[in-house]
Amino acid sequence: MRHSAAPKRLAPLCGLLLTAWLTGCKPNNSYHAPPPPPVTTSKPVLMPMTSYLYVTGSTAAVNSVQLVARVAGYLDRIDYTDGSVVKKGQLLFVIEPEPYAAKLQQAVAAIAQAKAQVLYAQAQYDRQLQMIKQNATSQANVEQWLATRDSDKAAVIENIANAEIARINYGYTSVSAPFDGRVSRHLVDVGNLVGNSSATVLATIDQLDPIYVYFNVNELDLLKLRAALVALGRNPDNVNGAPIFVGLQSEAGYPHPGKIDYVATSLNPSTGTLEVRAVLDNGNNLLLPGLFVHARVPLGKPVQKLALPEEAVLSDQAGPYVYVVGADDIVAQKRVQTGTAENGMIAVTGLAATDQVIIDGLQNAAPGVKVAPGEQDFSAPAAGVPG
Repeated sequence: MRHSAAPKRLAPLCGLLLTAWLTGCKPNNSYHAPPPPPVTTSKPVLMPMTSYLYVTGSTAAVNSVQLVARVAGYLDRIDYTDGSVVKKGQLLFVIEPEPYAAKLQQAVAAIAQAKAQVLYAQAQYDRQLQMIKQNATSQANVEQWLATRDSDKAAVIENIANAEIARINYGYTSVSAPFDGRVSRHLVDVGNLVGNSSATVLATIDQLDPIYVYFNVNELDLLKLRAALVALGRNPDNVNGAPIFVGLQSEAGYPHPGKIDYVATSLNPSTGTLEVRAVLDNGNNLLLPGLFVHARVPLGKPVQKLALPEEAVLSDQAGPYVYVVGADDIVAQKRVQTGTAENGMIAVTGLAATDQVIIDGLQNAAPGVKVAPGEQDFSAPAAGVPG
């Protein structure tokens, strides 16, 4: 039993030595900070920027006409497809023309009859004049045939007028397009009696090219527009001809150019706004009456301004701001004021031309954070026609 106790006392000691040896084999743990996150910076670009008056409005047809039945009769034909684009003079509806054609022939025949009566009365009057010289007739007969001749001449004029009315009514049996445009669906089917007691509306046609855009401007915007005209050397009392650029809701820009052609004579006292109208070319019929549009009116010529890519400008409840990289590559927040946005760039004030603004990697930026900036230079876009 004495010989077995020594190995038992040595077992814990061996375990401690083994643990110390294994622990000594592990490397020492130490914290290494991650590298600064990468960002892309750029200095503000000096580029020509145009100030605009931004408005919203709606489109309207230059001409919109209800096609009506102006004579009574049964609708014989519809010669167009609902909603199609038609040309001026194109036949659209035919209203029972036969009775009106017969009335026209009847009126023409009445003219011929009246002219024959005039010839007969003239001959009788001439005969009476010869007879009166020979004392073979009375003065009363001469005057009677003179009156008859003059009455028959008046009948000719009356019958010519009746024939013209018959010709007009016969023309009304054919309803044609008064101008190039798009025709609505037909409102009356073939076989129905139309124009019996009142003018029956058959369809509506809208002229689409050109097309109007109506919008309202408040008093302050009107003053800005007038001031811009003064700066351009134009009469501020006449804004007609001022350029405007229009875009649809589905369009990010303003690809449809036009010109202002009408301004209301006074402000609407209930809204404090002034109605303005512009006219646009619409050869492809892309713009339809009643569409909501956004538009902008240039307020003067382009001016050199500092600008940044739009995505570089962030915003919170306090307003717009950018992140700039300062000394030791530390990020700082800088408040700015934004202006005109054009070609993906936006004008800003509150920055120095030497500021390094973060334009990419914004998710890695926060005030006080150290970053690894890489600079990218932007060249100012070429100045073109405002749009």
